[in-house]
Amino acid sequence: MQNSFARLAALETDSAQSLESWIHALPKAELHLHLEGSIQPETLRELSRAKGRLEQETEVWIRQQEERNFRYGSLSEFLNAFKLVSLLLESPSDYALATERLLQALASQNVGYAEITLSAGVILWKKQSLPETFEAICEVARHFESTAPLKVRWIFDAVRQFGTDHAREVLGWARMFRDQGVVAFGIGGDEERGPAELFVDVYQEARGYGLHCTAHAGEGHNPAGMRQAIRLLKPERIGHGIAAARDPEMIRLLRDNEIPLEVCLTSNLCTGLFDDVQNHPLKQLWDAGVRVTLNTDDPAMFATNLEGELALAARAFGFGPTEIIKLCQNAIEASFMPEDEKQEFRTKLRQAADRSVPG
Repeated sequence: MQNSFARLAALETDSAQSLESWIHALPKAELHLHLEGSIQPETLRELSRAKGRLEQETEVWIRQQEERNFRYGSLSEFLNAFKLVSLLLESPSDYALATERLLQALASQNVGYAEITLSAGVILWKKQSLPETFEAICEVARHFESTAPLKVRWIFDAVRQFGTDHAREVLGWARMFRDQGVVAFGIGGDEERGPAELFVDVYQEARGYGLHCTAHAGEGHNPAGMRQAIRLLKPERIGHGIAAARDPEMIRLLRDNEIPLEVCLTSNLCTGLFDDVQNHPLKQLWDAGVRVTLNTDDPAMFATNLEGELALAARAFGFGPTEIIKLCQNAIEASFMPEDEKQEFRTKLRQAADRSVPG
């Protein structure tokens, strides 16, 4: 593979298309991807028109974001938009449609494995049937997996600020659906209103049930909540985690304990955390030896995809084929795939990297 790397690295700077084609050919895994945030504007229009409600709000939001290149004034503004999208998902068939469209998009990018986060806590908050909703989602996924080389697993996410009883309810459903592809439990939402210390027992229970554990933490610039999440909850991966760049102790903790970060470049730009990709700490974390993976977070709401995230890292930070392959490998290693599936994926990645290098 080193010869392939050397050949690709020798391409001139005007060969961006060759690099992007090479990235496309690589089998990829994505670990931080919200189903609700994957719904493209046309599908949102389709849903709102079919229901005869929220049409004006949906259209205004879509036009506004298209004019602003899907940039939000703040993380809070984005969360309000996420709420609007979630309210358009009223039935199991709506979630099934969202799942079908997302899996089509992933397959078109040669994504072979995805751990998709379902905001189970939001479904419960809307007082919808989580069992009926998830069954509809699973039916789509099972059919898709039978026809495409894409394996899907699910992470059930609770809303931190809704408290421990809510989180425990989400965990109960995650446990119930383990045999239908739920591999992990996590929490998202407001770190200040839902501090990690509230969920210590819930995470211990999750591990006791044989579920993997993740946590959204350190998405903003304050590493304190992230430090607390790691020490108290002991998650196997951290969603975002970029606040670690401000704390050398946190970087050492991540590196020494091999805790992967699910970094989402475009997401962090679009929610206003950074005004320029050059200011993003991805390269700093990478150089410090932190295990970094690249992800889309809410791809439709940020007008991105996984291929675009890898290409952005190449353009912004000078990542060449060696680094791109390493990012793909990191996603495999940080995934919750069984070891035999990881080994198969590693082999496919290695073979594709060699085979697809432009001559």
